[in-house]
Amino acid sequence: MLKPIHRVACSPALAACQQLMRRFALWLCAPQVSGVSITQANLRSSMGSAIEGDWLWGLLARKHNRRTLLERAECIANLSPAEKSGLQQWIQAVSALAQHFGPTPPAALPVAPPNQWRSQDEHWKAFKTLMVAFYEDGLRDGLPYAANGAPTTDVTLRVSYDQFVREFRAAHRPDPHPDAREVCVLCGGPLVQPAVDHWLAKTAFPLLAVCADNLLPICGECNVAPQKGQKAVHTGGAFSDWFHPYLRHANGAIRLRYDEATPSVRVESATPADTVKVQNLDSLLNLGQRWTREFKAEYWRLHREAQRRYRGDVQALQHRIMDYRRSLSAAEPHHEIHALLAEALLDPARLQAFAE
Repeated sequence: MLKPIHRVACSPALAACQQLMRRFALWLCAPQVSGVSITQANLRSSMGSAIEGDWLWGLLARKHNRRTLLERAECIANLSPAEKSGLQQWIQAVSALAQHFGPTPPAALPVAPPNQWRSQDEHWKAFKTLMVAFYEDGLRDGLPYAANGAPTTDVTLRVSYDQFVREFRAAHRPDPHPDAREVCVLCGGPLVQPAVDHWLAKTAFPLLAVCADNLLPICGECNVAPQKGQKAVHTGGAFSDWFHPYLRHANGAIRLRYDEATPSVRVESATPADTVKVQNLDSLLNLGQRWTREFKAEYWRLHREAQRRYRGDVQALQHRIMDYRRSLSAAEPHHEIHALLAEALLDPARLQAFAE
């Protein structure tokens, strides 16, 4: 999280869909609701507006692994009262994500499925498939909301996955020129073929599949193992030792240091209060390893140039490195790593060795 991260213009549409997911999930848990209650008419009257009800009815008609989403919804609606109560408590707890980063956070977020269900329990799988469909089908084709969160039937105004990615990339470009390089907001490296990451994995927290505070496009390297992948971004459901891209940002909290003895780039906290958070973020994304790799690659690029053009001429080499430092731009990938390298090379003893 070297770069600032903020919500984009269509975030209200994602927030509105998040509320629709919560409303629908809780409605299925209502004691008076059963499988036969799930009709288009009931959804039109219970989901906030007829537009949202009609859109949801269309979503439920879709098939996933030979079963419709309506069948998955009926599975939840036909749960026993005790199971409905357990699922309802889980939904309400997970919905309070933002409160976990406030001054008085609630109890830890439940990290296991409700009702002592296991990950392969048919009821949990039905609920998960149902919720994730809001993202995999709904967002990709278009949510029933305009960018400001207002329900709409106009398909040209409906917010989609492509629109969210496009807006996020445009809003987070260090250089707004369309031909300029893009930078990953997590690692500061090149943003090549970005993919939308669920900060809290949708496999564990399907209710947050379209949550505006849970989605951000990041580079492919950040998004896969051994980097973030499906790793947890909490400690047993508690967030006190973790950053969050929107709710508790790390920008300004990270300090980089070149450790000559290792040699490596060390990722440190700018303040003692954030030490554990920085350590967790470093471990989550393998930042120190990746930044060390870039540091060494750029070092050897400059070293080849020095050997070819400045061998034995320390003063000329010093001017070259100073020019290199001045030419660095915060709009380019790996700016912080290259700035650290420039400072390291300008050390008199290191500069002398570099010129030999």
